[in-house]
Amino acid sequence: MKAATLIGYLAAGTCACAQQTNQLQVTTSQYSNARFGSNSHETTLTPRNVNARTFGKVFSLKVDGDVYAQPLYLSALEIPGKGKHNILFIATEHDSVYAFDVDKAGTPLWHVSFLSPQNGISTVAAGDVQCPFINPEVGITSTPVIDETAGTLYLLARTKEEKEPGLYVQKLHALDVRTGKERPGSPVAIKGSVQGGGAQQKKISFDPRAENPRAALLLTRGTVYLTWASSCDVGDYHGWVIAYDAQTLRQRAAFNTSPDADQSGIWQSDTGPAADDSGNIFVVTGNGTFDATNGRDFGDTILKLALDQNKISVRGYFTPHNEAVLNKNDDDLGAGGPIFLPDQKGPHPHLVLIGGKDGNLFVIDRDHMGGYHRESDDVVETVKLQGKLHAAPAYWNQHVYVFGDDDVIHELAVHDGKLAPAHQGSGRPVNPGATPSVSANGDHDGIVWTVSTRTWEAFQERIAVLHAYDAVDVSHELYNSGQNSDRDRAGISVRFVIATVVNGRVYIGARNEVDVYGLLKTTR
Repeated sequence: MKAATLIGYLAAGTCACAQQTNQLQVTTSQYSNARFGSNSHETTLTPRNVNARTFGKVFSLKVDGDVYAQPLYLSALEIPGKGKHNILFIATEHDSVYAFDVDKAGTPLWHVSFLSPQNGISTVAAGDVQCPFINPEVGITSTPVIDETAGTLYLLARTKEEKEPGLYVQKLHALDVRTGKERPGSPVAIKGSVQGGGAQQKKISFDPRAENPRAALLLTRGTVYLTWASSCDVGDYHGWVIAYDAQTLRQRAAFNTSPDADQSGIWQSDTGPAADDSGNIFVVTGNGTFDATNGRDFGDTILKLALDQNKISVRGYFTPHNEAVLNKNDDDLGAGGPIFLPDQKGPHPHLVLIGGKDGNLFVIDRDHMGGYHRESDDVVETVKLQGKLHAAPAYWNQHVYVFGDDDVIHELAVHDGKLAPAHQGSGRPVNPGATPSVSANGDHDGIVWTVSTRTWEAFQERIAVLHAYDAVDVSHELYNSGQNSDRDRAGISVRFVIATVVNGRVYIGARNEVDVYGLLKTTR
């Protein structure tokens, strides 16, 4: 697919409350439901002006909690009584959502909180879920999604209700992007159940305390999809996919990845499920029992799902031949997130990439997923990475960019659906890797952006570092925020950060802030 076609693939509809522009509207994680991770509408930032002399930190947007969710963006949005603004939407672990004018530092245009101390409604403490990975509080972790045409932002928030001791709640909210007000019928509490198997044949109900949402929300064909995994593998958790009607918030279907066992969570290192134009949904599970050749449990599997009436059905799947070893070693396939490649020439035109903790990057035919084979993997190609992958790759202009743990960033050329090494980052390997974000002007001026954060250690504090590489040759690092640390230092890092690059600015989430980078005043 040429860059011009890729731009069309990424283009969103026109919001009823926003002016149509040539700028990309960032309404979902990784820019599109294909999860390409690239914005090909960037005309301001180029490899020539992104350097420590002309580019740096311009300000920070202070918020009330840690920012794990990727910031979203709408341009020329009409705010009642305040005119048109370019808006960045930020969700925090303190159960808040902010709408900031990104052209200037200042107070938000609106801010909503889902907490009510006077009514005993608080965030969920890390100790309540027996997991310090999101610490000290758990609120909104998953990246929200925006229906640009309807002007609605959907998000999933977790709270604790003190008036009923021990009651933990998760709710899907639908907010007006102009005001932050709840849409009619919003919010709805997350509930769901499936019939379990085994000797007891018991019903499995969604547990709002045990189930931890990390993967981004997905909006496709008028339906919002939410997914869940665990907090530190604590308790009897499952992987869930639950679908809601985007207009009414009526639940349409619930799917469980391990109805006859447990585990097999969908977390994907905070990246999003992918969706194709035919309505197929692609999610990836972590450690858990696999018996799908004669059962219903899908540990360490990439699933191709479809919503049919009020049921989510499995249309295909791929499970590595060594899934038992992966499960035993906690080497989640689902530590990575899926991305599509544009249509390819040859016998496998529709491809999805997925890699996980064992360091294999699989190229899979979406039309013939490959299933499970005990001795070998029925895939188009397997690329061995140097380290584990807690991330998704990114795609731009016939190249794939992937950054695993204890490694450097790698650039792979795409030829008729096959991947070949092109360039790799210079310097020593670092841990962790990252999900890259690419900005470009069509098929020119490509820049690959990554954020160095902390590893899995719960209480390790590390300053986030923004990196920029030339997308034509990633061995050439254009910039990093440590080069002029006094001016450009970012906030304390949180894990799995994905940079949002749009309209000449780069936005990265951190502890209690989003840091904003761009051309310095003397160069704009």
